[in-house]
Amino acid sequence: MGSSSDRLFNRQGTVHQILGGGLAADVILWRHKNSSAGILVVTLAAWVVFEKSGYTLISLVSSVFLLLLTILFFWAKSAAILNRPAPPLPHLHLSEEMVNDAAATIRSHINMLLSISQDIALGKDSRMFVKAAACLLLISAIGTFTDFLSLGYISLVTLLTVPAIYERYEDQIDRFAILGYKRLRLLYDRLDRECISRIQSLNLEKKKLS
Repeated sequence: MGSSSDRLFNRQGTVHQILGGGLAADVILWRHKNSSAGILVVTLAAWVVFEKSGYTLISLVSSVFLLLLTILFFWAKSAAILNRPAPPLPHLHLSEEMVNDAAATIRSHINMLLSISQDIALGKDSRMFVKAAACLLLISAIGTFTDFLSLGYISLVTLLTVPAIYERYEDQIDRFAILGYKRLRLLYDRLDRECISRIQSLNLEKKKLS
């Protein structure tokens, strides 16, 4: 394992550690190949069903819930008539603690987003404005070429392929990426110096003319 300066973003941990180091990281990095392959196959099947059947996500979820509730309803009615046990349902209940924790987490993220939005709107954070504008333009460009369902499927496929490929070839990828970053940095510094020198020369000319 190389030093942090030889890695992208100067990272110190492994890819598995960065992804959390748990079951989700194992699935993303194909440590459990059957689970990873199963997720890809099920997702592909769901995408094909949505694309070919004309179903939307809301209509499919509503149909599945309707079928499930109908089965459970008639199961319970027939069990009461035939003196059989009722459907084995878990106790469906949200505790106040769970709701408060979820609300606090959502509130914290929304307040952070609002604070960042306020700084951008008031012109306090130019760098964040550029990042937000670039992200919104990228999302808009992607949205013109694909729909939400296809985007979700592509994102999942990317999540299950890119980290695994990167973990396998991280030394080569880091080497080329850092080399490319250094070249872009040199190009940026060169353009920056040329722009600054031109601005300074224009200022000098204005002072001479004045």
